[in-house]
Amino acid sequence: MSMRTNYCGLTTEALMGQTVSLCGWVHRRRDHGGIIFIDLRDREGLVQVVCDPDRPGVFAVAESIRNEYCIRVTGTVRERPEGTINPNLTSGKVEVFCEALEILNASVTPPFMLDDEHLSETTRLTHRVLDLRRAPMQHNLRLRYKVTMEVRKFLDENGFIDIETPMLTRSTPEGARDYLVPSRVNAGEFYALPQSPQLFKQLLMVSGFDRYYQITKCFRDEDLRADRQPEFTQIDCETSFMNEQEIRDLFENMLRVVFKNAIDTELPSPFPVMPHREVMARYGSDKPDLRVRLELTELTDVMKNVEFKVFSSAANMANGRVVALLVPGGAKEGSGMPRSEIDAYTQFVAIYGAKGLAYIRVNDKEKGSSGLQSPIVKNLSDEALTQILERTGAQNGDLIFFGADKARVVNDAMGALRVKIGHSEFGQKNGLLEEGWKPLWVVDFPMFEHDEEANRWAAVHHPFTSPKDGHEDYLETDPGRCLAKAYDMVLNGWELGGGSVRIHKQDIQTKVFRALKIDDEEAREKFSFLLDALQYGAPPHGGLAFGLDRIVTLMTGSESIRDVIAFPKTQRAQDLLTQAPSPVNERQLQELHIRLRKTEQPKTA
Repeated sequence: MSMRTNYCGLTTEALMGQTVSLCGWVHRRRDHGGIIFIDLRDREGLVQVVCDPDRPGVFAVAESIRNEYCIRVTGTVRERPEGTINPNLTSGKVEVFCEALEILNASVTPPFMLDDEHLSETTRLTHRVLDLRRAPMQHNLRLRYKVTMEVRKFLDENGFIDIETPMLTRSTPEGARDYLVPSRVNAGEFYALPQSPQLFKQLLMVSGFDRYYQITKCFRDEDLRADRQPEFTQIDCETSFMNEQEIRDLFENMLRVVFKNAIDTELPSPFPVMPHREVMARYGSDKPDLRVRLELTELTDVMKNVEFKVFSSAANMANGRVVALLVPGGAKEGSGMPRSEIDAYTQFVAIYGAKGLAYIRVNDKEKGSSGLQSPIVKNLSDEALTQILERTGAQNGDLIFFGADKARVVNDAMGALRVKIGHSEFGQKNGLLEEGWKPLWVVDFPMFEHDEEANRWAAVHHPFTSPKDGHEDYLETDPGRCLAKAYDMVLNGWELGGGSVRIHKQDIQTKVFRALKIDDEEAREKFSFLLDALQYGAPPHGGLAFGLDRIVTLMTGSESIRDVIAFPKTQRAQDLLTQAPSPVNERQLQELHIRLRKTEQPKTA
């Protein structure tokens, strides 16, 4: 008989009476009045093994084993006694009567029980090998595999081919810091790890590979958060001879197929489409969580002449904005938000640069200003208050929050507050958060955003994004009006993917560089290989890249992408398992022509 004939978790009543050999880890050992029960675990789940003292050789071994021992069991599958069936297990109707038991490898006492639901992330990442044995992590990584297989099948059926691009490449400006790799044979020179395969996939389009994809690692040296890692995985795709709508349709269908086949979930069809300007106006974020049934109300025009300087100064400043966020029932007596919760939200928006959080409780709007409760009411005219109530649609018992500042601050703060309230206990109790999947295409992004410190335009996506047809002249006359053939796919408040139609004509690319104040010399220095390639009959092309980690995180309901990556980094970009990054010895540095500069220690008094 082979070492293993079946998986533990797939041992069912279909094998009743058969002899099986199982291999796995001891999840738990229980001694019940002389009979020893072993819950044996492998990647498919658990099965109960019974060791009877009537088999003294087996029983002696069973007495010596402990949790996480790796063992092999040979025995007969039989029905569990009445009253002991476990409906939560695939193998819950049967047990294996042990006839031979072998310890393949002992284990020291593990640092935690694998079914402990209150482990700190530090403990989990330090002992990641054991953490990966836990059922949730086994499920997550197997689902990740299933998703990648479904993606590959879909793309293969649609004529895409998988082509690898270099991991050691040239440092080019792509929005985040590069991870640099020193060259030993070219002293003083560096490779960069790719932030994305962007330039190479465009070169592949020029080379005639009209449908390319790659599931590949990308690297960005940026501050981390729940949905970021220094190394992450993209589903990177590029096509030729397809327009913006065709690209969106194709990859919307891909995501729908992947969700259906991987987790048996039907996504809405078709995905709604919304221009970037409208998204920012209504939600304050370009990746809005549409499950939250709250929207921002524009009040900038109403507040230009009010006495309340916080509002009027914001309404009259360049790029200023004043908005309201209506919370239905937020001021309702007995069930509305307590003052402590409002104060907590004031501290919350401060994270995003907001200097405060004004609010009005609508007690009885028929009484005019006397029916409104707030310190700011006395500084607002009756006309302004009427406009606020009309535009927000406020009713008695509602609460209105206000944001007033530069548009960027208002959007960041009020957009985040909208989501915070929607997901709060109050929001869920009052129906402000819907269940299910809410996808969205965000389109018509601006080509550029103005960098006030540098006093220059910067590309919103990257400098190879094509402007909308008819917007080419704005590149030289008014870059702020220029819209891009760019699109993001958003799902439940997460940006799952984004892309654009690329520039394939040299004259348009030159105009974009000029708008970005990149002169010919700098352009040649940084992008000569791409610019040269565009001269050889480059086809119209565009593409999109999905974040694989984010897709699987949403599917599993995890709070962080670290829960769907086998060996992730912490928020300080450290690997607690391998203790990376780590110092290297002087000889390695010398070979790379590197000398470390000593950091001066602060003087003590």
